[in-house]
Amino acid sequence: MASRGVAYPKLLHKNLPYFLRRLSSAPSPITAAVSPLSFGGSKTHHPEDPVTFTTDPISTTVPPPDYAHPGDQIINFHDIKGLFSTVSTPKLFKSWATLQMTSIEPLVDVGLWVLSSRLVETPVIKQVILGAIKHTFYDHFCAGEDLEEAGRSITRLWEAGLRGMLDYGLEHATDNESCDRNMNEFIKTAEYTKSLPPSSASFVVVKITAICPPSLLRRVSDLLRWEYKNTGYHLPWKRDCLPVFADSSPFYHTAQKPQPLTPEEEQNLQLSHERLFKICEKCVEYNIPLLIDAEDTALQPAIDYLTYSSALLYRRGDDDEPLLFGTIQAYLKDSKERLVKAKKAADKVGVPMGFKLVRGAYMSSERQLAASLGVESPIQNSIQATHDSYNECTSFLLEEVARGSGAAVLATHNIESGKLAAVKATDLGIDKNSERLQFAQLYGMAETLSFGLRNAGFQVSKYLPFGPVDQIMPYLLRRAEENRGLLSSSFLDRQLMSKELARRLKFPTP
Repeated sequence: MASRGVAYPKLLHKNLPYFLRRLSSAPSPITAAVSPLSFGGSKTHHPEDPVTFTTDPISTTVPPPDYAHPGDQIINFHDIKGLFSTVSTPKLFKSWATLQMTSIEPLVDVGLWVLSSRLVETPVIKQVILGAIKHTFYDHFCAGEDLEEAGRSITRLWEAGLRGMLDYGLEHATDNESCDRNMNEFIKTAEYTKSLPPSSASFVVVKITAICPPSLLRRVSDLLRWEYKNTGYHLPWKRDCLPVFADSSPFYHTAQKPQPLTPEEEQNLQLSHERLFKICEKCVEYNIPLLIDAEDTALQPAIDYLTYSSALLYRRGDDDEPLLFGTIQAYLKDSKERLVKAKKAADKVGVPMGFKLVRGAYMSSERQLAASLGVESPIQNSIQATHDSYNECTSFLLEEVARGSGAAVLATHNIESGKLAAVKATDLGIDKNSERLQFAQLYGMAETLSFGLRNAGFQVSKYLPFGPVDQIMPYLLRRAEENRGLLSSSFLDRQLMSKELARRLKFPTP
């Protein structure tokens, strides 16, 4: 709800509507930003086709697109006042301003240079830089420095009709001591969910690299790849698990037969299993699902192995709701095949398995590695192919959910994918209140899509990283880089935010 009686500085109040009108007079990105894909035969609009209409500078609605989309009947992006009805004016302005800054590429370049330079090695300068980041980008993209602050962020989301996925920003541990310390933090996070409003926390998020050193994950992945390609090869330490490979998976990381794990490595792998088991047990105790994040293809086989082997052992109480959710990255060429194989194998052994579907976050590094080795990239050949892959995986997961099998978290910032999924879920008759289907977006991003899906009645979660500012720096750097590739959704948020701000300031809410 808009705040009343906010005392804005006179100069800001006088000039802000002008700047907001200038921004909001750009072509509507609702059609320009995304390529309408389809599970069926709806008319499409190529992403490079020109969009010629413009919007009324201070209108509170957006003109209808140049094609009819069934998703428009479910998700209403044209009622801008309704989209941002739960956001206060100061919060809306700060969000708009932060997204504006992150959309200015030279500013992002300078910020990235500063954060990666030796300037941050000087204590005084580092304190100044971190202080500036804390009150801008950190506050926008992160939920707080500790569980108490993250809890307040979740409560605010809950009051706005959204849920929160708690992600303590721990990654890339180096030894057993740091892995144990990180495990304890994840356990504390699971325990803390009981102090929050019921159902406000949708997941505890864990990065396996925080409880198992990446060097060991790389070794295990090599051995798993070699075993898959050489059926007579035996891994004495391997536990039962679901399939982690498909025939189309990349195997170039392991060009020759790897050395077996040493006794010390086997012991460390066992300790990693036990850490994940302890986290699972705590999540079972507090009835909170556990979501495992994905990494690059060099590490992902071992991450899937640890995830799937644990999923065979743990579930939420006596019901069929999954405890563990693995992550599938749709920009990989093998994503659909791996997803189907793992899901069908889980069904065969009667294990409820959940999956989070994302597009992916390691495109540049994956392509560079493949090019350096002279092999085919594991990444889809075009953005259109990635969209198709995401939507095909979504269609498969929704059909599985509709028949009462497993669960899906559709994590996307893409408006078109959100519309298509909403249409498919509605056509299949999936209960919008079901825990088996959730949409998700990053905290501070794709607000328009989050609020649109929420208003349509779907369960929507925001991904909430939290932790000390200096510890969350890797996450913030990725968000800054990622925002370059998410200008479509960012532009839509900024435009609609500017329209709502202009409406509130020029025509105050009675």
